[in-house]
Amino acid sequence: MTGQVSSLFAHKVARAAADSAGRGQSYHDELMRTVGIDPAEALNSEIMIEADSYYSLCERIVEEVPSGRAIAIKVGISMDIDDYGAFGLAWKSSVNLASSFERMERYGKILTNVSLYQTMETKEDVSILLHRDGMHRLGLCISNEQTIVAIAHVCRAVSAAHLEFKRISFKHPAPEDLTPYSEFFDCPVQFGADQNAISVDWENALKPNKLSDPALSKYFDAHLEKELADQHSDTVLGQRIRIMVAQSLSEGVPTLSSIATQLGTSVRTLQRRLTEQNLSFQTLVDEARRQLAEKLLAETRYSLTEVAFLTGFAEQSTFTRAFKRWAGQTPRSFRIDLENRWK
Repeated sequence: MTGQVSSLFAHKVARAAADSAGRGQSYHDELMRTVGIDPAEALNSEIMIEADSYYSLCERIVEEVPSGRAIAIKVGISMDIDDYGAFGLAWKSSVNLASSFERMERYGKILTNVSLYQTMETKEDVSILLHRDGMHRLGLCISNEQTIVAIAHVCRAVSAAHLEFKRISFKHPAPEDLTPYSEFFDCPVQFGADQNAISVDWENALKPNKLSDPALSKYFDAHLEKELADQHSDTVLGQRIRIMVAQSLSEGVPTLSSIATQLGTSVRTLQRRLTEQNLSFQTLVDEARRQLAEKLLAETRYSLTEVAFLTGFAEQSTFTRAFKRWAGQTPRSFRIDLENRWK
């Protein structure tokens, strides 16, 4: 299945670009047509567009709009909790932000099939992590920033208290101008990090939401569960497995049994689900290794030997042969091409 995102994001980024450029409705409409959306149609978050088309739209805006690289901040701030339909209402009626994060982890896939959200708890804080499939490119980085900004904006909107974030992190390199990010988040912001995440200490995470209503939240949960059941689940299951595999590769290639244990199911049940969805565990492992290799080559300065180890290969020569099979070029050539593209 081709990666898709809600057309809601295209509407928002096109509007922000048109306003920033001072080019009016005609420019907005032109941008919407490039992603296959009729601008005369009413906003509908359930209408999906190709993820690659959306990333290209973001990249075009960077080229054409003054301060276009900071468009992520403007788009994120423009997001309203009610724009997200039942998903937003379930978020808003949750008891507190920790509960909202749990709903985002479970139901975020309703808005896109290229992203997964994961909650991570420590003694000090709770974080919502963004995992997103896709080739490393500027449009993907901007989309990640938009998502993190939007989550932060919504968190501030629903919390009854004056919300302070503990830290914000992005996996991609820092843009030239960090001022918009520090001003918006008003907390430490790290680029080149291990993850895309928002972290909130427990004191803030457990403060009540403004419209906390457990009964209403339960009602919307039921609605969202039906939406999940109506969706094709092959991308969701495959993506979860790829993420689990990638997280385990530095310790060796995981087995089907170990992944089944992490998913809380039996090997037999997991194999049956994979077969029903025409998925192959070995193919998912291969895809996870390729995606991780591409990210490490693009986003780090690890040596090729280190990248080979981190993707589960005992020898660099074996990794090189596998990468040539995946990408049609050596890891070294892949990294050089990316560096030239970003200059």
